[in-house]
Amino acid sequence: MYNTWNLDVLYTDFESEKFKKDYANLPKEIEKIVKYAKENFDTTENVKNPKETLENFVKMSIELSRFDNISWYTGLILETDAENSQALKIDNTTDEIFTEITPAYTMFKAYLLKLPDLKEIINSSQILKEHGFYLLEAKEEAKHMLSTEEEMVLAKLELTGSNAWETFYTEITSTLEVPIDINGKRDTLTLSQVRNMSEEKDPYIRKTAYFAELAAYTKIEKPVATCLNSIKGEAITVAKMRGYDSVLDMTLKTSRMDSQTLGVLISTMKDALPTFRKYYKHKAKLLGHDGGLPFWDLSAPIGNVNMTFSKKEAVDYVVENFNNFSEDLGSFTKNAFEKDWVDWDPRKGKTGGAFCAGLHNVKESRILMNFSGSFGDVLTLAHEFGHAYHDDALKDETSLNSDYSMPIAEVASTFCEDLVCNAALKNATKDEARVIMENNLQSMGAVIVDIYSRYLFETEVFKRREQGSLSVSELKEIMVESQKSAYGEGLSTYHPYMWLCKSHYYSVNYNFYNFPYAYGMLFAKGLYSMYLQEGASFAKKYKDLLSVTGKNNLWDVGQIIGVDIRKKDFWQGALKEVEKEVDAFLSI
Repeated sequence: MYNTWNLDVLYTDFESEKFKKDYANLPKEIEKIVKYAKENFDTTENVKNPKETLENFVKMSIELSRFDNISWYTGLILETDAENSQALKIDNTTDEIFTEITPAYTMFKAYLLKLPDLKEIINSSQILKEHGFYLLEAKEEAKHMLSTEEEMVLAKLELTGSNAWETFYTEITSTLEVPIDINGKRDTLTLSQVRNMSEEKDPYIRKTAYFAELAAYTKIEKPVATCLNSIKGEAITVAKMRGYDSVLDMTLKTSRMDSQTLGVLISTMKDALPTFRKYYKHKAKLLGHDGGLPFWDLSAPIGNVNMTFSKKEAVDYVVENFNNFSEDLGSFTKNAFEKDWVDWDPRKGKTGGAFCAGLHNVKESRILMNFSGSFGDVLTLAHEFGHAYHDDALKDETSLNSDYSMPIAEVASTFCEDLVCNAALKNATKDEARVIMENNLQSMGAVIVDIYSRYLFETEVFKRREQGSLSVSELKEIMVESQKSAYGEGLSTYHPYMWLCKSHYYSVNYNFYNFPYAYGMLFAKGLYSMYLQEGASFAKKYKDLLSVTGKNNLWDVGQIIGVDIRKKDFWQGALKEVEKEVDAFLSI
């Protein structure tokens, strides 16, 4: 316990009979569904008995999804051991095998376009009715689909294109060695270890780590810039081929969000910037700086209270405060810890940051941490278990009904952060309250201010990438200008390599993986206000809401709880809660 995660629920190892059997059967199952698609979808006139045809295809798709276990297993191994040659080989081969399914879904979606009465067909069948959202969304996607042959070529090229660049990025950043001198002692650490030093109490260590980090990036800046240019260049090409107005337009469709909602969200984020700049300047003053905050002190701890946690203390703290909201959430989390769902420590070859991977087929999740013991790490733990609880709420849905969009993905995680933070404040001393509030403001600042800078950065990168590849100096320049626009006078120095250390920019098919965080945080703030008004009864309503997020767009999810996400009123209400928290911190 409190060491590495246990993946036995998927496979014990690559040599196990279970893995060998699934790996051998995967091509056969894909061949079967492709054969079915060719026999039933691959003609312009064949729309005979569409009800039965679609029922069979939905069932086959659900059955095929169990082979996702192979990708999850190899992927999770590589997240903690980027140089595992066996996992790399199997991962590449599996990706290649999965591309063979492309013709089946291309023909399936084209078939849906031939059915003007699709809604009536859906309503005539129980299983189709259960998957109505999936089918209607697939029909909309078909409007941006290429021919079967072109889709197959794109799927194949992606393996040696953006997928390969993403893998390369992960390898070179997770294995980067950072030389650092602390008080005359020379050491070599991983990038995650050095970045974790931003939370150290000693200002000398924080500043030293910041400059050591920047110096280390010069060793890999050119290949990483190539990765970024390649991935974003491919996204531009694909968006144009599919007939989208832009990569952002394509991203909004996959996010199940409309441009009006995004516009209101970005406007609300801009409205919040002056409030956060006050916070940054106040924190700078507390740390003895004149004017704005140097970047290396963004995550600096405030006060003299020793709010550090062992892993067990962090677990107990999160579970206790989750229990205060609902026993269901608390017992779920306690059980996950006991079953070793978490990989805790930073080490060479392990991905930086934190994430939660939902393993829908086995009704579990796995969480990656780079734990250092800070209160911020406790909040991160709560955040990731929010994701896991969201996945648990969907565990009884089929795989086709469990895929929620990125903006809604950040709601449960932020809500759980708020549960822990606000519960901790209730029993805190004045000094502890300052630490807790400051950690929470750090987190919110990252989601509103830093995410806004990342949105500006990616927007400008796509604009310039249309004209050609961007150099390292251009990427650094765009990043600094984006940070200046977001942080303003709140910062006195910046981080020109933030484009290099944030893996979100390199996630294939997840462009603009920034505004979803802001959406999730502000939407969660609205939910938390409802919880405060309704009390314990809200817990069931909350889980019920999470359970339908895989088969609704963002607008419909909002309507379920009586929220109009296209109007600024809701977002401004959530923003007022943020402003209250900043004012409370400034008053201590």
